[in-house]
Amino acid sequence: MQEFRDRFLPVTREDMAARGWEWYDFLLITGDAYVDHPSFGPAIISRLLEHEGYRVAILAQPDWKDPASFAALGRPRLGVIVSAGNIDSMVAHYTVAKRRRSKDAYSPGNQMGLRPDRATIVYANCVRRVFGDIALILGGLEASLRRFAHYDYWEDKVRRGILFDSQADLLVYGMGERATREIAARLASGTPVEEITDVRGTAFIADHPGQCAYPMVEVASFETVAADKHAYAEANMTEYQEHDPIVGRAILQRHAEKLLIVNPPAMPLTTEELDAVAELPYVREPHPMYDTMGGVPAIEEVRFSVAHNRGCFGACNFCSLAFHQGRIISARSHESVIREVTALTHHPGFKGYIHDVGGPTANFRRPACAKQLKAGLCKNRACLSPEACPNLDADHTDYLQLLRKLRAIPGVKKIFIRSGIRFDYLMKDKSGEFCAELVQHHVSGQLKVAPEHCVNSVLDYMGKPHIEVYEKFRQKYERLNQRYGKEQYLVPYLMSSHPGCTLSDAVKLAEWLNATGRQPEQVQDFYPTPGTLSTCMYHTGLDPRTMQPVFVPTSPHDKAMQRALMQWKRPEKRPLVLEALHRAHREDLIGYGKHCLVRPNAKHSGEGGERWEKPSGKETAGKGKRRASPAGKKSAASGGGKAQRERRSAPSAPARKALWAKPKSKAGARPKGKRR
Repeated sequence: MQEFRDRFLPVTREDMAARGWEWYDFLLITGDAYVDHPSFGPAIISRLLEHEGYRVAILAQPDWKDPASFAALGRPRLGVIVSAGNIDSMVAHYTVAKRRRSKDAYSPGNQMGLRPDRATIVYANCVRRVFGDIALILGGLEASLRRFAHYDYWEDKVRRGILFDSQADLLVYGMGERATREIAARLASGTPVEEITDVRGTAFIADHPGQCAYPMVEVASFETVAADKHAYAEANMTEYQEHDPIVGRAILQRHAEKLLIVNPPAMPLTTEELDAVAELPYVREPHPMYDTMGGVPAIEEVRFSVAHNRGCFGACNFCSLAFHQGRIISARSHESVIREVTALTHHPGFKGYIHDVGGPTANFRRPACAKQLKAGLCKNRACLSPEACPNLDADHTDYLQLLRKLRAIPGVKKIFIRSGIRFDYLMKDKSGEFCAELVQHHVSGQLKVAPEHCVNSVLDYMGKPHIEVYEKFRQKYERLNQRYGKEQYLVPYLMSSHPGCTLSDAVKLAEWLNATGRQPEQVQDFYPTPGTLSTCMYHTGLDPRTMQPVFVPTSPHDKAMQRALMQWKRPEKRPLVLEALHRAHREDLIGYGKHCLVRPNAKHSGEGGERWEKPSGKETAGKGKRRASPAGKKSAASGGGKAQRERRSAPSAPARKALWAKPKSKAGARPKGKRR
């Protein structure tokens, strides 16, 4: 056990003494439990610094209520790096309904409460109290997404850039290997941290614009965007568009008498650099100090998974990837991925199954087009939505060849793809080879895809392809499963209450789901996270791409109605569904036809189910005709005959199976899964 423990970086003074250390260079503080695996950002940065020759110690989930816990390892020689962990601490702690979560998969034993809310700020302030003027650097997703003045959903207000509240010297945003290496080298050479102002992929606080080393653009100040939603939307769009490592400029934003300067993004790692980072000497396990505490559950999702790429040009407006990793793809070599998978086959717990060969989007292994690497990202244009760009390079050959090589490795029984597949990108691959082999070899019973909605206007606000693209993919997927004798199903992820989604749109989504003969067991409400374009819409009521008004469902009751419509069969949802249908003037969906969502005259049984009263003879007379309402009349608000004409007819049984087939399970229930 001691030999296994020694493979991790030091977490105590005893660990340091065992290595013969009387001092060390960097203290890395993380809000997650210490898991030495390349899926955890703090593990990557700490191993990178170790590879560069620095001594690094890890302080995981320190007790922020006791300043002495931050001094447990002594004062580092060069600086302290603070990360909230793999996800924003507020998202980790609260549901979209702002209820406290009961579990934290990134903490030992799923224990909640081992890190504070706004962990980056709290940890950084503790470091300042304990170590004074030491070089203090922020990193991780939480800091990255909060680098500018940003709308905070949990406080329902605009907060300052996180550097101001944290009292840190530098902030590293995006994928931080290049910036971290440069900062460490400067500090080691004796450069004061306040003079490190020209590193790409970093932000700092300045006194005047002359401290910026790059071409720059200034956005409205914190005070202005906090008071003016129009100014906030304009600033957010500029911040999004300048997140371009090829042509992006530095962005300046005033906060009172000070100036926030965010330098242009760092260049993506080359294939060789990404290989080197992926093959640092990770233990690939949680630290053994957690063994008696139930381990760290988050490792189970990634222990036998491999990330082969970075970045995502899908540009979903609600996703933070575009504002963090960026939209230019970088990918590892085949040889590097093969070495990693081969090593996994020797793991004592390996049973022959690689759970995922993916990344932010699994089937991206090349930039969207050759132009991106020379001229940067197109302004005011998405690569895939609402329609794919004519210049899109959708060749899947390289990914297909990689998967074939991995399937041939001795000891590998199956290679699954469980991270997101962009079906719209896949459909643009003219050869069709990848889709065929995906169905034959790489689906673990269910393929997760994300159409998100069925109403095209809503999909436009989301930055997603139109529903016709999903329908074509679904039909192709069904045909291939029939051809190869597979019984595999699609698990479509759907979202309610996104900006632009009206109650009528939510009803249309429920109709679409009803036509498939199934309904989702899990529903994802839109979650406004800092920095995204969709969050800007939620806060301002404006689409920052056009500056036009957009409807936003913000009240808890409106959100509850939209969510209930997606789960209309649940008895406890019935009152909300009825209210939503009446508000949307869709009483035609209350009845006994196959197209109807709820029945009239329902009485609750005492066992949580519903007992339906037998309709009267008048209501059942005339097969194929519209059912009468409880009042025996058509509601004028329902639209009468027009509503009948516009109503979708129920598909045949084979069509329902093709749209959304029933997944295999003993209980016949759709299994639960996590969103990407």
